[in-house]
Amino acid sequence: MAAKIGDIVRYLNSTGGGRVVRIQDNIAYVDEDGFETPVLLRECVVVTPAQAAPTTSKAAPAPAPSKYSAPEAPVKLPDIETADGDIINMALGFEPQDIKSLSRTNFDAYIVNDSNYYLYLTFLTRPNEKSEWTARFADVVEPNMQVLLCEITPEDLPDMDRVAVQYVAFKRGKEFSLVPPASVELKLDTTKFARLHCFRPHTYFENPAIVLDIVCDGTPARQQKVDAPTLEKAMQAKARADRRPVHKAPVASMKRPDIIEVDLHASELLDSTAGLSNAEILNLQIDKFSEVMDANLRHPGQKIVFIHGKGEGVLRQALMKELKHRYKGHDVQDASFREYGFGATQVTIRKV
Repeated sequence: MAAKIGDIVRYLNSTGGGRVVRIQDNIAYVDEDGFETPVLLRECVVVTPAQAAPTTSKAAPAPAPSKYSAPEAPVKLPDIETADGDIINMALGFEPQDIKSLSRTNFDAYIVNDSNYYLYLTFLTRPNEKSEWTARFADVVEPNMQVLLCEITPEDLPDMDRVAVQYVAFKRGKEFSLVPPASVELKLDTTKFARLHCFRPHTYFENPAIVLDIVCDGTPARQQKVDAPTLEKAMQAKARADRRPVHKAPVASMKRPDIIEVDLHASELLDSTAGLSNAEILNLQIDKFSEVMDANLRHPGQKIVFIHGKGEGVLRQALMKELKHRYKGHDVQDASFREYGFGATQVTIRKV
């Protein structure tokens, strides 16, 4: 039912609501404590229809409010429940404020409460070298809401190797099934915050984001437990590896049987770029591109995704030049944005 003037509405995808005072061009202007908030009509859910005006007599005009009058009490809006909302799903997401400048921008941390429950919730972080946690958010999250937890600066990232979400679920004013309280601790790879292709589209977010599942279909995410003998063997293997020369792992890897991924970022190709000029780094990236192409020229139909990043487009232009002159005849297109984000090109090998 479309909202009309006088209806009391609740916002579909955000917190708040109030009384519709006017409608213009599919925009409803909603009175919230004396302030008019413009909201798309399709985002308004009617919770209390406007009372029909009496037709038998003309109502007397209401007296002008006095500046000494007590303010009206805020309208209490009923909770809107979804059909499958009694099974909790929750996600933690990080959105860059400026995705074109990942090295300098701040990030917004959000929690998505995809359930019919209120959540007493805390969001905590700590670095690997410490056992103490820092609380960055502690409050009640309403049902079926996305809530901003905090703003994260680039300087905060080194102290966020671990994140934890603790919650207690309940409903207000009605009976509900008991949900055990939970605490979910996860590792956070903060190096991904500097990589454009790590920010992916997601159902819960309008913009590309790094998303961690906290609860899936009622089951909290858990870290994999490692027994003491396995941990000891891993530590001994690392100690032996530390005594040997370090070599970079192969850059090309099979993400799916039919696609080869090649990450051409300098940080993936080299242990360190110290002492190298931009031109020298670019030549190394082109060499890796040519190496992978040459190795697959005898495999018609093979799909290869080269992840080069958006940046200023210098590397991409260099790849396009190689494909146009040295490797012409093969199919070239932008790689799937959903899978690789910005800055990736897919090449399909053709028989030439």
